[in-house]
Amino acid sequence: MCSIIGYRGKNSAAPILVNGLQRMEYRGYDSVGVATKSKNQILLRKGIGKVIEVNNAVQLDELPGNTGIGHTRWATHGKVTEENAHPHTSNSGKIAIVHNGIIENFEELKSDLQKKGFDFHSETDTEVIANLIQLNFDETPDVKQAIIKTVSQLKGHYSFVVIFEDGTIAGARFHEPLIVGVGKNSYYLSSDVLGFIEKTDDAVYLDNEDFVILNDAGIHIYGFDGSSVKYQITKVSKEFADVYKGDYAHFTLKEISEQPDAILRAGNNDQIQQFVDGIKQAKNLYITGSGTSYNAAEIAKYLMSKFAKIKINTIIASELPFSADDIERDSTLVAISQSGESADVLEAVKIAKESNTNILSIVNHLNSSLSQESSLLMGLNCGPEIGVAATKSFTSQLTILYKITDELCNGCINPDWKKVSSIVSKILSNHSKIKEIAKDLKNISDIYVLGRGIHLPIAKEAALKLKELSYIHAEGIAGGELKHGPLALMDSNVYVIIVNPTDSTYNDTLNSANEIKARGAKIIGISNKKSDVYDYWVEIPEIDESLYPIIEIIPIQLLAYYSALEKKTNPDYPRNLAKSVTVK
Repeated sequence: MCSIIGYRGKNSAAPILVNGLQRMEYRGYDSVGVATKSKNQILLRKGIGKVIEVNNAVQLDELPGNTGIGHTRWATHGKVTEENAHPHTSNSGKIAIVHNGIIENFEELKSDLQKKGFDFHSETDTEVIANLIQLNFDETPDVKQAIIKTVSQLKGHYSFVVIFEDGTIAGARFHEPLIVGVGKNSYYLSSDVLGFIEKTDDAVYLDNEDFVILNDAGIHIYGFDGSSVKYQITKVSKEFADVYKGDYAHFTLKEISEQPDAILRAGNNDQIQQFVDGIKQAKNLYITGSGTSYNAAEIAKYLMSKFAKIKINTIIASELPFSADDIERDSTLVAISQSGESADVLEAVKIAKESNTNILSIVNHLNSSLSQESSLLMGLNCGPEIGVAATKSFTSQLTILYKITDELCNGCINPDWKKVSSIVSKILSNHSKIKEIAKDLKNISDIYVLGRGIHLPIAKEAALKLKELSYIHAEGIAGGELKHGPLALMDSNVYVIIVNPTDSTYNDTLNSANEIKARGAKIIGISNKKSDVYDYWVEIPEIDESLYPIIEIIPIQLLAYYSALEKKTNPDYPRNLAKSVTVK
């Protein structure tokens, strides 16, 4: 949710930290701050806003020193204020900390610390960790022992990086990502490889319940019990360094435009066969995800039922803790996640594994927490996705799910992926109609997206994109449910998007469009066939009936993007949202 970073080396720390934070800003962008060690003291600057804004205001990158930590925040505990921005110092000022996650027992710890004379200047749970480390370090002036004692007292999911007055840096991981970058005469600690990939492609992925100490003697990794941990340096794919917008105005538009290539790269044939074998052997089959990934799961349910005659139960990841009994023992769970760090998905996997469930994961980040929890792993291969709203990762997920289904039904779908990619390219070649519609949506407060059958999850995904990017209230509706409530909402102030290619759902969906039009609402038709009922017709090319979901979402992604521009919002950084939701 937040991004944390640390650096210890021979170079000036602050510019490195600021650059790393800017590359990870998709993880949170309420506020930003940097702390460095210089001349045996800790210096700190922070403020409200995005990295570039705060840096321009207070010159974060001009702090002196070769050791430091930094943070971008997505608020959980405490309002978005400068006082709540990270880093936080301990009462002595000799320790500073940045933190990602939630400390569940922070109120209890805070009360105990206050009784011992500690003062607090923020509403955050992070400041509790800083003072707790100070207390433990004062009692035992040894960094290793202070960290061991501190993590034994914390409850919740977290990662943190702490800097001591002598320049020692320590970082700890408990169910939140933390990666060590290993450079020449330099070390990095980061939530994401993007924090240091420009400097080094050598990384150590800390396991859960590991902590690391960086000092003059180098790098030392320990378990929470104090035992030394043997670590392995992994080469990070250089594709993660290629995260610049290029000639595109926003990452979101760049990633929408990359989908023709992403579709061709999605999945791995050997891994697909392994997934197919795992699914065939499943006693009971479940699939889970959150947000966009859950909408992909709904598509998978439809595909496997219709074409492979396999029953698969969909479960929203965040709901599984409240229906854990739904997972029967010795089952198989397919988990879908772009980041592999979604707290809800990881919790769902944890619960499923308690029932001896086999975990098959589809994920973009192959060294993520989800990857470590999985029996089988499939990479999306779509490259870094920086825009908060998932676009190319969604179509990559769908492509993989189609490939799996096609193998399960012995080639009954037989997609021509070069043709699919070419059709997506054609849709992306002309934005004029989409821009025209977006201008009309500028002052609209409500949009409904209607679909039937396999198009219903697409309707829900379309509504999600509109909400995320344009802040317009949008709702995906099952076409057959129109008369059971939604029809009452239709009037001249409402726009309805009809997802309506010419398949078995076409006539029924067109009838629903006529009912809506009769109430005065304006109709945007997403279809390969024109109809007089549409106020706007967004044409999509004709394709095999089963493959329409992959192409019909593309124009709606563009519509959400251009609607955001019309409303003068930043589509890359929607308010109150972050790319990787690592807290529950």
